[in-house]
Amino acid sequence: MVKKILLILFMLNTGCIYSQKAENIIIITTDGFRWQEVFKGMDSAIANNPKFHNGDSSIIFEKYWSNDENERRKKLLPFFWNTVSNHGQLYGNRKFDNKVSNANPYWFSYPGYNEIMTGFADTTINSNDFPANPNTTILEFLNHQPKLKGKVAAFGAWDAFDRILNQQRSGLPVFSGFETIGGKNPTANEKLINAMNKDSFKPFGEEECLDVFTHYAAMEYLKTKKPKVLYISYGETDEWAHHGNYRTYLDAAHQVDAWIKQIWEFVQKDPQYKNKTSIFITTDHGRGDKNRDEWTSHGQKIEDAYEIWFGVMGPNIPPGGEIKIADQLYQEQFAQTIAKILGYTFKANHPVAKEIITVIK
Repeated sequence: MVKKILLILFMLNTGCIYSQKAENIIIITTDGFRWQEVFKGMDSAIANNPKFHNGDSSIIFEKYWSNDENERRKKLLPFFWNTVSNHGQLYGNRKFDNKVSNANPYWFSYPGYNEIMTGFADTTINSNDFPANPNTTILEFLNHQPKLKGKVAAFGAWDAFDRILNQQRSGLPVFSGFETIGGKNPTANEKLINAMNKDSFKPFGEEECLDVFTHYAAMEYLKTKKPKVLYISYGETDEWAHHGNYRTYLDAAHQVDAWIKQIWEFVQKDPQYKNKTSIFITTDHGRGDKNRDEWTSHGQKIEDAYEIWFGVMGPNIPPGGEIKIADQLYQEQFAQTIAKILGYTFKANHPVAKEIITVIK
């Protein structure tokens, strides 16, 4: 408790206190992206391993390597380390004993996304094939609030989000995988996105589209529908890791960072969103590191795959940068934290973990 009080006092004395309440929030996940790359940049041991560099490690080193850790992580995630770290907070660097973990015991996608969205580490959700989520998500809860009704939407590269967010029960617009966007009257851009997504290369089969289509679909919705709560889930960081392709895994993360910058720059120029919008960025699970050959994997058999991270930035988020105070936080705390950022208390017919008190002033 003393450490948390010290952290709050530190944040209140950073010299930049926001006065504007958050009226909107954009929640972003990039699947299975390790905290090690977030805080340390590319891993030279993985990049040098012939199993993981596709016969050419030089291009990885040229693009992402520096002997200085701070420069290395900035090369990989420039928006994180030039903007989020200066104006928001980044949690999960275990070098400083700042720990963020899955509370669920499974350490893979559906249980992780359920935990993020419901604030409840439901142990009955133990498969990626689990049917429609019986738990209430923060998105469903927010959509029931009078000021937010009809202004909540979700976009995911993986087609499981229809089940994870229980689209049928919640009535939320959830656009996942290869589903078309725009309804009966799509914009010209939506028509083009639909056509390109349908005809695109499908390296992950019919269950998951490339992130570029999810991103541009979400951006078009953001610009034309102006939601107050938007969730975007990118998937390629996990997919390319499972393929053992370290260069493409890093490229996918680098691209997500660039897209988050694009989202933020749009938000900060639009009158509805400017200085009224928070952004919450995280992942569903970690992956192996102690045994470098296990970086491609996650789940209960991978001992460090529960280790995750998150970043947050917005008008009522005290700027604290990289949090270096020892603490143990859990993924199940994200949902209530998101609710509190918008001024609500998330209630459901299941347990909801308490918010992270250091996030919100």
